[in-house]
Amino acid sequence: MAMRWESAVVIGGGIAGLLAARVLSEFYSKVVIVEKDAFSDQPELRPGTPQAFHPHRITGRGKAVINRFFPDYEKDLEAHGAPSSLNKTVHQHNQYGTMVAQYPRNDIKFSRPVLEFVIRQRVRNITNVQFLQKHDVVHLLSSADHQTITGILGRDRVTNEEKEIHADFVIDTSGRSSRLPKWLEELGYEVPAPDRMTAVIGYSTRRYKLPSHLLHLTEKWDAIIIAGHPSTGTFHGVFSFLENNVAETLLYRPDGIYPPTEPEAYAKEIARLPSPLITEIISKLEPMTNPRSYRVPGLFRQHFEQMAHWPEGLLVIGDAFCNFDPIFGQGMTVSAMEAEVLHSLLREQQTDPKPLFEQNVLQKIQDVIAPAWWLNCTADLQWEGVEYEGSQPLKGIAFGQKFMDFYLKRATEEQDWKLYGMYWAVNTLSVPPQSILNPQTVTDVLSTSPEGRLWLDELLAEHKKPLEELLDEILPSFSGEVFQPIS
Repeated sequence: MAMRWESAVVIGGGIAGLLAARVLSEFYSKVVIVEKDAFSDQPELRPGTPQAFHPHRITGRGKAVINRFFPDYEKDLEAHGAPSSLNKTVHQHNQYGTMVAQYPRNDIKFSRPVLEFVIRQRVRNITNVQFLQKHDVVHLLSSADHQTITGILGRDRVTNEEKEIHADFVIDTSGRSSRLPKWLEELGYEVPAPDRMTAVIGYSTRRYKLPSHLLHLTEKWDAIIIAGHPSTGTFHGVFSFLENNVAETLLYRPDGIYPPTEPEAYAKEIARLPSPLITEIISKLEPMTNPRSYRVPGLFRQHFEQMAHWPEGLLVIGDAFCNFDPIFGQGMTVSAMEAEVLHSLLREQQTDPKPLFEQNVLQKIQDVIAPAWWLNCTADLQWEGVEYEGSQPLKGIAFGQKFMDFYLKRATEEQDWKLYGMYWAVNTLSVPPQSILNPQTVTDVLSTSPEGRLWLDELLAEHKKPLEELLDEILPSFSGEVFQPIS
């Protein structure tokens, strides 16, 4: 067994932090998770995760990674009453029609507090991982020349007592409220401005308890998803189940028109959805809560990998690096994929040390972020008022929006589950975008309708080059490495 390095600090005890701690525990003799909240001895909402009341999911890719680090973790979810999706009905409605099928995998549905509790309990059982709760991180500690990070200065949130925690490695997983850019600037580093998407995202979520005579609904339904669309101006609506026979509904828009939180107005908006199915079901259920809101003023993607200088002993993963529109359910999956990258590169560094390790990790993490960010921008920039600001223009957004629309229309109208399944495989990061954005698929999809053939002919005539060269020119390139099967 390779010799371990001495100590590491993880800033933040959410899902990304727990994954990072699990990875670091293989390579460092001591790992300390510094968290501003206090953790309960049971699944509970906590102040540091205001989004935790709202729906969460892990995609198939994220599940595979997490299961690698925490084998059979879904059995722990089931022990807390979380239901399986296997062979239950998924009803998906979009502007072109409805797709209904039985869910083919044994994926477990959960609330964020239950998932976090289950993973946290696994991490607690790792003997060289410690939790330092109810502590803020004031700033980073560094060498005299600021070239190496040597730990953090923590402050007890109860006593205000400050103490230095020295470490060979610090990783920031503190989410969208991360102060890392400020800390770096305090140390004299120039931090590039992040890319920003000014989607003004609004959620409202309500939970319901199933009466005893309706418990059979949990055996029938997995999820009902009724997609909102800019052309119709309707909210996106979702119905699904959580643990212990609790159901939840969600209304969402990314364009600054917030869904209501007053119960009667909330019910009216659900009734306005293009399909009445959610209204028909919840009319029979018992509300447990009033609708609760969650607002996201915008999304950002940092570009730390572009910095001319970066201190040794420091990294960042999760929402502190890049955050996503929560409606797509990609955030925890991206964090898991980033942890997988970190694990692989730490293993290489331990056996074959190379310079500029941290910069290499940052670049590889950007390879994970890139497809998810592009897919988020492609979807949200269709809505009026959503804007993008970045150092480089986004490639291929207009093409991606138009082609994905043709793709979804064909899959839905023809009830083609192979096409539809690949559409969701791309959007859930199971396969790279090139799986559908390739010359063969583009030709097949566009050639089946007069409008599609006309658009394809216009593209080829305008650019005067073969489709393969055209796609290489107008679309971003995504690294295939991050989509390799998990070893």
